[in-house]
Amino acid sequence: MPTSPDAMQSDTSSIHAVDPEALRAEIRVKYAEVARNPDGPFHFHTGRPLAAKLGYPTSICESLPDSAVASFAGVDNPFAVRQIPVGSHVLDLGSGGGFDCFVAAGLVGATGKVIGVDMTPEMLDRASREAAALGLRNVEFRAGILERLPIDDQWADVVISNGVLNLVADKVLALEEAYRVLRPGGVLQFADIAVGGKVPEAARCDIELWTDCIAGGLSVDEWTDAIAAAGFGSVAVGLPTDSFGGAAGESRARHYGVFGHTFQAVKE
Repeated sequence: MPTSPDAMQSDTSSIHAVDPEALRAEIRVKYAEVARNPDGPFHFHTGRPLAAKLGYPTSICESLPDSAVASFAGVDNPFAVRQIPVGSHVLDLGSGGGFDCFVAAGLVGATGKVIGVDMTPEMLDRASREAAALGLRNVEFRAGILERLPIDDQWADVVISNGVLNLVADKVLALEEAYRVLRPGGVLQFADIAVGGKVPEAARCDIELWTDCIAGGLSVDEWTDAIAAAGFGSVAVGLPTDSFGGAAGESRARHYGVFGHTFQAVKE
């Protein structure tokens, strides 16, 4: 079972000394701009080039219009972890412009259901417009934060996420919410950054470094500890991916040893 709130706070408070509301406000500003201007000068890659870099199948990307892929800003490919079965209920944590939800919709088929949760209005608007244009009746987007998901208990068969949990101040709480909404035997499969170098405490308090996907990252061991603390078992980690290679943020990523990874765990 998940840890108690007191244990959870003691595990994470020393790692991430940042105000959650201030962090959310800055994240909304940055990702609103990604929604409006996905080809802008960001520290990370976006769109089709990024999807290709992360190994998304060309057939899937080519089946979607540019507008459905343009604001994609992930760090690895959570679908490479395992095949999502047809008919599954899939929840995407921090769904952004909807690209991973559109990929999931094609995998689960008409008998499945995909819900994306995001806190940035501009991303929600973009994703909803794209889903309507694509005629995806099995995809829905809801406003919310990952620490308080607007999803019923045990609704999901699979929970995915891509480069978002590092932006959450209280990761164990967000992972406990993922645990709550999964049915028994359900699978958590997400992609996020792991930090190989030491991030100084002053940097941990720098919101700009958080929104640049540096300061909020955990080491691989810290990620697996957090996943286990939320109640999951059978934790597995994928090989590192050079998510920032060639991007404006490459030098910072190299300095702190930042790479993308996939993570998988089961609600046992």
